[in-house]
Amino acid sequence: MRFAKSKALATVGLLALSLAACGEAGNGGSTETGDYEVVENPDFESGTMMADLAEAGSVKIGVKFDQPGIGFKSAAADEPTGFDIEMGKIVAGQLGIAAEDIEWVETISDNREPFLQGGQVDLVLASYSITDDRLKIVGQAGPYYVTGQQLLVREEDKDAITSPEDLRGKDVCSVTGSTSIETVEKEYDAVPRGFATYSECVDQVKNGSMDAMTTDGAILLGYAAEDPDELEVTAEPFSTERYGIGYPKEATEMCQFLNDTIEASYEDGTWEEAFQATLGQAGVDTPEPPAVDPCG
Repeated sequence: MRFAKSKALATVGLLALSLAACGEAGNGGSTETGDYEVVENPDFESGTMMADLAEAGSVKIGVKFDQPGIGFKSAAADEPTGFDIEMGKIVAGQLGIAAEDIEWVETISDNREPFLQGGQVDLVLASYSITDDRLKIVGQAGPYYVTGQQLLVREEDKDAITSPEDLRGKDVCSVTGSTSIETVEKEYDAVPRGFATYSECVDQVKNGSMDAMTTDGAILLGYAAEDPDELEVTAEPFSTERYGIGYPKEATEMCQFLNDTIEASYEDGTWEEAFQATLGQAGVDTPEPPAVDPCG
């Protein structure tokens, strides 16, 4: 593979794409994604996790199945779609593993660390924010994407809940194990409620059981785009969520490989291509890719 230093990509203008297009992509509809390089006979040091995966010719990647634009799998689809899925294909290709040899394993926020520790997955790309607490348990390379926490409310409440300060005493949901639910409880005195999946939380907002949902803005935009007459994303981003690639903590050699792969995708344009084919379908600007954290 070609290693390269991070190169900032110019922010492109607003994409002229309809909400209907986003809904189609989020529900497993056809979205044109790229053909990523699959390295022939990659050369890795014997005994490393990269060498073991390359020799096996397959990799198990934990992803979300309920996040339109990031990681989503409809009941009728054969495999998930989204930005995390595309990044997983890019990483697998640098291991010499083709997309059809990836096993996509559904993960929820609360089981990402246990799945890595227990070997149910080799890697996790699942809107997996890098945090100090997680780094004590697993490895996280990157970030490859940065977003911010926002709010999802019913259309009728969009003028009443416009900032996290409006959450005091309000019932707010997210997924169990996420950093978002901790933030609104500790910093804004919201009444938290955790659910196993984001889709459950969205349903609770729709039926009025919850006043708002909170998580990364990229995730909320996907849900709002699917139901624009009923749901609205509010509040300016009030946190920084840095998505990383999770790997088993003992496989320290994975960090540099993953960072190099992420940086190479910035340089050769595949990162931008992956973004525009997935999250970009919501009509948002392509951001500058973030600098990765040093390993070790």
